[in-house]
Amino acid sequence: MSNAVASGVAGAGAGIVAQIITYPLQTVNTRQQTERVAKKRIGDPGGSGAVAGGTLVQMLQVIKTEGWGGLYSGLKPSLLGTAASQGVYYYFYQLFKNKAEALAASRKKKGHGDGTPGMFSWLVVAAIAGSLNVLLTIPIWVLVTRMQTHTQAERKIMESKREALMKEFHDNGSSDPLTLQEKLAELDSIKPRPYGTLHAAREVYDEAGVRGFWKGIVPTLIMVCNPSIQFMIYESSLKHLRAKRAARKEGSQNVYALEAFLLGAVAKLGATLATYPLLVVKSRLQAKQEIGENSSLRYEGTLDAIIKMIR
Repeated sequence: MSNAVASGVAGAGAGIVAQIITYPLQTVNTRQQTERVAKKRIGDPGGSGAVAGGTLVQMLQVIKTEGWGGLYSGLKPSLLGTAASQGVYYYFYQLFKNKAEALAASRKKKGHGDGTPGMFSWLVVAAIAGSLNVLLTIPIWVLVTRMQTHTQAERKIMESKREALMKEFHDNGSSDPLTLQEKLAELDSIKPRPYGTLHAAREVYDEAGVRGFWKGIVPTLIMVCNPSIQFMIYESSLKHLRAKRAARKEGSQNVYALEAFLLGAVAKLGATLATYPLLVVKSRLQAKQEIGENSSLRYEGTLDAIIKMIR
């Protein structure tokens, strides 16, 4: 087995384990990203306040209203997406990394460089691998986002119907409050429909056709710089650590598992802080667009979403 294939298989396996452990947090995170609450303005009694509660509070709320299954909505396609994404990414990353290292070794023989790829080389390698990964696997993540935010979207639809019913009752000047209460109670009794992968795929196709499966492709491709930044930090730190040990003439320059874990965590933290706004835009584009009269909560594209979110 080539090291590229081995890296792909190892990356896929590790990604699946990490996904299962952290999935409840990802579900709540996606719901927070797609909660489109308008900023309350001074003197605007109709403005909405901030979303109440933190991550833990929201997790408990999901368990209370939807059960434990609510935290794992879309887990099956997510595991498939994780295996595919990690496998594709690490396969191509190792493939192009081998070429970069071979090129660096060739340059050293000609008297150029120290025989190891520089930071720019790692950036290019990660960017190419990330772009191929995005183009091949984004349809899976569109479905995962839909499934994670399905209950949230259904709640918004019910709220819009409730507001429309009350407005209709008020405009018609009906004097029978019992009729309104009965209709509102009937709406409240409606539970979110079962929502599977095929249902999500059909909904996406009905809304936007085949193009719908590539919603959010622009911010996602730009976000390729996330793993690029991550691996640039990681590889550079790794190179620095090994060089430091070599300078101290230590017996082994191997990196221990804990050291690799800490380097990876720091690298991912830096990359996430730099690209998180794009992740929010991507999630909102991929989630079901909200209904109602407020067009500021519906996005036509990446630039439109960014402008409306800032406003």
